[in-house]
Amino acid sequence: MDPVYIVGVGMTPLGKLPHWSVKDLARQAVGAALADAGCSLDSIEGAFFSNATQGHMEGQQVIRGEIALRALGLSSIPIFNVENACASGSSALNLAVQFIRAGDGDVALAVGAEKMYSEDRVCMLSVFDGGWDVHTVEANKERLLQLGRGVEPPPGTTSTKPYSIFMDVYAALARFYMREFGVTEQQLAAVSSKNHCHSVHNPLSQYRKPYTIEEVLAAPPIAYPLTVPMCAPVSDGAAAAVVCSEQGLKRWELDANRAIRVLASVVQSGTDRDPKDLVNHITARAARRAYEKAGIGPEDISVAEVHDATAMGEIIQVENLGFCPVGEGGTAALSGATALGGRLPVNPSGGLESKGHPVGATGLGQIYELVTQLRGEGGARQVEGARLALAENGGGLYGIEEAVACITILGK
Repeated sequence: MDPVYIVGVGMTPLGKLPHWSVKDLARQAVGAALADAGCSLDSIEGAFFSNATQGHMEGQQVIRGEIALRALGLSSIPIFNVENACASGSSALNLAVQFIRAGDGDVALAVGAEKMYSEDRVCMLSVFDGGWDVHTVEANKERLLQLGRGVEPPPGTTSTKPYSIFMDVYAALARFYMREFGVTEQQLAAVSSKNHCHSVHNPLSQYRKPYTIEEVLAAPPIAYPLTVPMCAPVSDGAAAAVVCSEQGLKRWELDANRAIRVLASVVQSGTDRDPKDLVNHITARAARRAYEKAGIGPEDISVAEVHDATAMGEIIQVENLGFCPVGEGGTAALSGATALGGRLPVNPSGGLESKGHPVGATGLGQIYELVTQLRGEGGARQVEGARLALAENGGGLYGIEEAVACITILGK
């Protein structure tokens, strides 16, 4: 296949941003990505706009991309709206890459923007209610929550404040891994502590406060064994990437030395499987496809950004990606292997737990970080000698796992 490159990336600060609209956020991220690429808005021949919650939060159920991008001057080109739950941003990038490979244009834009925070907590938290089959809600709960049976939550380890049902699901998965593989609360806290310490060096992170393992364990509970610092916050924010062909590099006289090649971009839906059949977990299957397309293996990856909506999510995914054997993801975190300076740094950005999780922008935020790393521009969070990078981004729930998984592999 002809090579496809990411030539520009941009991202807003993430967090509670009440004074910025979806249009404002998109404008900032796209402007930053274009400036980074060294090209103008006129160069964009197709755009893929990722957003998952604006319909629920504001009533903008359709044509979100056409409205948000016209406001910054982008018109006359094909604009596609992409919704794939938390994997929307990576899905938008995948479609931008396919647009270039199909020869429909030489330069394309993938942008995700999300306004999720609200003083109306009922509205804010109910945005997640559509992340699974809404026709079988009780069956969904029974199927997923029973995974944690056999490890009973101690008294006082469940929050009295409202939170997303998805945190109960992650807690059940954590108890499943505690029962099956001996994952410990300390290992979960090690993941969280690592990511919060990484985020200290990321000026765009929602949180930049370091936590020790002991502080994570002592923090207020969400759902056993998860505490507040182990869980991603609700966030506003946007991220964007400019993608181009070899011809696009030449046509617009872009800096090829800063271009990062897309070695693989895989989107995979789930299957029905036994909970213990982890070899066929949706992410494991998607990763195998991505490695094959890129012509590499997990041992070749220098740095990774994974979907740590909770600390348990990171443990599950580093195992699915082949970075360590199944059952050893927690041990790897506790040993320091996945921290900056370790064997394979994971989430140097701070991850979703600390950097933030504006659903439609999350996957592109991962790409922003990995492009920064591969260019050697990470500053105090730079992974030394980074040459190959992987992003894992999952979305929704179907059956006992994510409804969709996206794997992106980038190289210098």
